[in-house]
Amino acid sequence: MAADITVADSNTDFVLDIQPKDRFKLTDDFISGYKRIKPKWGPLGEITYRRTYSRIKEDGKYEDWYETIRRVVEGCYTYQRWHCRRFGLPWNAKKAQKSAQTMYELIFDMKFLPPGRGLWMAGTEYVEKRGSACLNNCSFRSTEDIDIDFAEPFCFLMDYSFLGIGVGGDCRGAGKVGIKEPRESDDVHVVEDSREGWVKLVRRILNAYVQRDTVPIQIDYSLVRKAGDPIKGFGGTSSGPESLMELIDSLHKVLKPLIGKKITSSAIVDVFNLIGRCVVAGGVRRTAEVMFGDAMDGDFLRLKDPTLNLEALQSHRWASNNSVFAKVGQDYTQIAEFIARNGEPGIMWLDTAQKFSRMIDPIDNKDRAIMGANPCLEQSLESTEICNLVEVFPARLESFDEFKLALKFAYLYAKSITLVPTHNLRTNAVMLRNRRIGTSCSGITQAFTKHGRREFLNWCDTGYKYLEHLDDEYSRWLCIPKSIKKTSVKPSGTISLLNGSSPGIHYPIAEYYWRVIRFASDSPLVKVLKKSGHKCVEIDPKKEPNTTAVYFPIKEAFFDRAEDDVTMWEQLENAAALQAYWCDNQVSVTIKFKPEEAKDIKKALELYETRLKAISFLPITNHGYEHAPYQKITKEEYEAAAKKLKPVDYSASLHEKEDKFCDGDKCEIPPRGM
Repeated sequence: MAADITVADSNTDFVLDIQPKDRFKLTDDFISGYKRIKPKWGPLGEITYRRTYSRIKEDGKYEDWYETIRRVVEGCYTYQRWHCRRFGLPWNAKKAQKSAQTMYELIFDMKFLPPGRGLWMAGTEYVEKRGSACLNNCSFRSTEDIDIDFAEPFCFLMDYSFLGIGVGGDCRGAGKVGIKEPRESDDVHVVEDSREGWVKLVRRILNAYVQRDTVPIQIDYSLVRKAGDPIKGFGGTSSGPESLMELIDSLHKVLKPLIGKKITSSAIVDVFNLIGRCVVAGGVRRTAEVMFGDAMDGDFLRLKDPTLNLEALQSHRWASNNSVFAKVGQDYTQIAEFIARNGEPGIMWLDTAQKFSRMIDPIDNKDRAIMGANPCLEQSLESTEICNLVEVFPARLESFDEFKLALKFAYLYAKSITLVPTHNLRTNAVMLRNRRIGTSCSGITQAFTKHGRREFLNWCDTGYKYLEHLDDEYSRWLCIPKSIKKTSVKPSGTISLLNGSSPGIHYPIAEYYWRVIRFASDSPLVKVLKKSGHKCVEIDPKKEPNTTAVYFPIKEAFFDRAEDDVTMWEQLENAAALQAYWCDNQVSVTIKFKPEEAKDIKKALELYETRLKAISFLPITNHGYEHAPYQKITKEEYEAAAKKLKPVDYSASLHEKEDKFCDGDKCEIPPRGM
């Protein structure tokens, strides 16, 4: 963190000075050739795209796939061209046009894909006016400096979560700040109808508890738009002021009992989680959080114990995945017992992540300044750092040469995003120095089946070295630092649904299964899906108001084995192999373990502590959730359901108000009681 940046100027008004001569455009002749080509969607590809990533255009219609890709690619090359003008660097228009057309073709065919937020926001006016934060997947904010600015880590979380960014946090600030009786002032605080306005109010309330601000005698929420109104900039819909009002009340409930005491790790987590709950209700739909605690902190480990904290778990503690910083050689007995119950905490060996890039390579100490990771644990990060990810799909590729081509343009997309500063000066101080990206592979178990495990790992090793060469070449051209790290395995989410790839490094639930997706019952998409023969079940309004579960029959491509057929040990070995041959950041993997394997978790941690940087677990159980997102079916059931389906007519459908940018298993199913 830059020492001379004060809290007062950690955020700034941002305008990207894009001039007409900076704007890059693909030729109309090139684009016209794609208007009538049907994309190579996976079974859920088009519905996922229509409900999540298609933006409304100036004419009031929604984008088609070829238009979305045009916006994204033109945005990417515009950022490059702007950067070159800004620093007086060479720009070859003819070469850029050829390069952009290749990137367009690869994305259109879904051989590589930008992250969900890239599909949603790249090339938009919002980025030019508000910076690149919204194009990034993940971030981390330590509370270590909570004694310098009490509110800032929590406000960082709220600000970035509203942009769809997953945020990691920690409990390093526990015991550093004494909570005091707030002083009241006689002013009326008027909440501005903006992300910044909500954060400003939260900052004021939090700082009042360390007497660096005051609590207003009245809070006026009248300017906040009513629930359901569109949010024109980032997109989505307003929740109305109720979720913010509830957050302010909840913050008082957490902090008042601590007056006269030092802040605790549980209070830090609760404030993070309450803000996450507010964001979920506030229009960005899904927030992703991870909270890191000390492996010896019993209170932290018990935060999600339903026998002790059921009310808090149902209220807000579901909002984060909780992990601990472990040390190689420590005793894992207690941690393994907690993991065996419900899969938490996750583990990060921070010292290992600081020392190593790929685990097959010598110690390089590149990342000695990192303090944690993002919610899915695939990116090690410094405090205030953000990172963008991009995915390549090797099972959709036929040769190593094709893999190299996809890697080249995936890397170029991600590197280009680092050219654009964010609205946060502290973030810029880290991001523009590190240029960290995450070039990820998805459909890895499919690639094992199609290409062979040994061959694919060879692709990874050789492909990583090729990326090293590319990073040297492009960083020289752009006159920027080489990326401190470049590769990871993200868990993927809706992006892998677009082309039908299995997510990240995970095995599918079965060869045939129902994929159940929730929609608002009054969504036009439900009507067209019913008409096309899909099974649609309206959920009990007492449990989930205005929600319909739509069932999609899926046959898994390149199927070898289901997750039930693969041992915990083989999953761990796959993760270790990717950490060795591909990831200089980290492998995000949730190890699914059977009841009889729970007793071996301690031994597994001991065996793999020197081969992994992070890991999380999840028990395979009969969870009993109604309308669970994945449900096994037989071949006969699949064929009967598929036979009933007719082509879906999306021409009259509108954009779905649904979760964006959610990666991984743990944000699929809400906890019991929610």
